[in-house]
Amino acid sequence: MLPTYKKILVASDLSQSSANTFKHAVILARQHNAQIHLLHVVQQVDSAMRGYISAVMGDHKLEEFERKHQHEAQAILKSKLDAFAQSELAAFPEDLARFAGTTVAIGDPVVKIVETANQLNVDVIVIGSHSKGAIEHALLGSVAEKVLRKANRPVFVLPPAKD
Repeated sequence: MLPTYKKILVASDLSQSSANTFKHAVILARQHNAQIHLLHVVQQVDSAMRGYISAVMGDHKLEEFERKHQHEAQAILKSKLDAFAQSELAAFPEDLARFAGTTVAIGDPVVKIVETANQLNVDVIVIGSHSKGAIEHALLGSVAEKVLRKANRPVFVLPPAKD
C-alpha cells in the first residue's frame, strides 16, 4: 500500500526560500487532498547574550519585558504568516480550503518542529534548507538535517530556491 499524506507541516523561517517551500507543500497537499499546517519557530536568545541583556536591563526587567511582549510578537508573526498563506493561495480557493492554520512557537527550531509534528500528528514535514559554508555546516549542521535525524515521520527537504 502506498503512503498517503493527510496532514502536512510546513516549517517556515520567513526567508526567501520559505515561499518556495510552501508552494511545494501545496502541490503535495493537492495530490493527497491534505491539510497544510504552517509553523514558524522564533529561536530564543542564547544564554550568554541573555545574561548580558539581563545585566544591562536589570534582573527582573528582561522577564517582565518578555511577558509583556511575547504574546503580542507571536500574534503579529501569526497574522503575517496567515496573510502570506492567504496571499499565496488567493487565486486557488481549493488550496485555500486545505490551509489549516499557523503556529508560532518559541524555542529550539528542531525541537519545536518535531514537537509540533507530533502534537498535530502530521504525516509529513516539508522544510527548506539553506546553503551554508563548509565550516559552518560541519560545526553546526542544519535545522533540516537535524529534523531529518529526530523526526519519526517522512521529511521532505527542499534545496534553496534559485533566483
